[in-house]
Amino acid sequence: MGARDTLWGNHDITAADSEIALVAYPDCQMAAVFGLTDVFRVAGEQAQTCGNPHGNIRVSHWKADEHGVTCTYDSRPGAHHRPTHVIFPPSLIAPEHMQAVDPLRRWALALRADGAVLGALCAGVFVLAETGVLDHRPATTHWAFADEFARRFPAVKLDATQMVIDEGDIITAAGIMAWVDLGLSLVESLLGSSVMLRTSRFMIADAPRQQQTPYMELLPAPSSKHADVQVQLVQENIHSELSRPLSVEALARTVSMHPRTLQRRFTKATGMPITEYIQAARLEQVTHDLAVTDHTFEHIAQSVGYVDTSTLRKLIRRTTGLTPAEYRQKFRAPSTRTL
Repeated sequence: MGARDTLWGNHDITAADSEIALVAYPDCQMAAVFGLTDVFRVAGEQAQTCGNPHGNIRVSHWKADEHGVTCTYDSRPGAHHRPTHVIFPPSLIAPEHMQAVDPLRRWALALRADGAVLGALCAGVFVLAETGVLDHRPATTHWAFADEFARRFPAVKLDATQMVIDEGDIITAAGIMAWVDLGLSLVESLLGSSVMLRTSRFMIADAPRQQQTPYMELLPAPSSKHADVQVQLVQENIHSELSRPLSVEALARTVSMHPRTLQRRFTKATGMPITEYIQAARLEQVTHDLAVTDHTFEHIAQSVGYVDTSTLRKLIRRTTGLTPAEYRQKFRAPSTRTL
C-alpha cells in the first residue's frame, strides 16, 4: 500500500491519532531510534496516570530495502499505518560520508504531502535538507556540522545555537543526544506540559533544552588541522603564553614574518583572525578549568591574563549563555563535585 493510500489529510494531530515513524537509515544512531520509542512509551503511561486513556502514541520503525520502504517494528501492530510524524535520527558518521537515502526521502515527501510532520536530528538534518523542504525555513543541526551545512544548503536559515526548532510542520534538533529534547518537545505538543514534565522526571532527563551554545567548542576542531608549519608554531606559542599580553606584532617576530602576512596566513589556515583565536583560546581554557578544577574564578581569570574579571564574566555569558557559576555547575567533572 502506498503512502498516499495510508494517510489522512491535514488536521490538528492529537496523541490518540498520532503515529511517529522513526527512519532507520544506514549508519544512523539506533540508540536514538530505540530511545525515542521508550520516551513515547513512558509518555503514554504517564498520560494514563494523569487520567488520559487516549495518550498512547503509536511508534513505528522503517527502513528501505529491495521491497521499498517497510516497517520493521510497530508498537500497535495490526492497524493500517498512517504516520503523522516522520523522524530522521542522527548519523554516527560525518555528513560527507553518509550514504544516499533517496527512497526514504521520497517516502517522507509523500507523507508530507498528506500532512505528516517531518523531523530530523543532528546529521540527519542533512537528509531532510536534501529534499528542499527546509529552504527559506529556520533549522538547526549539530554545531560541529554548521559550516558544512551552510555551505551545502545556503537557502536554509540555519541557527546552530538552538537545540530544537519546531516550525509546526517541520522540526529539527541539534546534537547526537538531542533526541531526548526532540522527544520531550513532541510529548509536550501531543500530550501537554504536565505529561511532558512527568515523563522527564520519570526518565530523570532535563526538560527540553533551548540552546546548544554551552556545548560548542570555541576553537577549530582537531580534525581541521592545517599544514602551515609557521602558523602551527604561532598557535603553540599562543597556548603556552595565555597569561601574558599577546600582540600580532610580537607573534609575527617569533616566526620572522611581517604582521600582515602572518594575519593573512593565520586566518586562511585556522578560519579565525589572530585576536579572535587568542580570545577563543583563553575562553576554552577558562571553561575547561571551571569544569575540572576547584580554582576560584579570579584565579582562573588571572591564569589566562584577565585582570578585569567582570569583562571575562560578560564574555563567558555572551559566548555560552551561562554565567561562570552556572557553567561550573553544569559541566563540573565528577571528581570535583564534592569540592
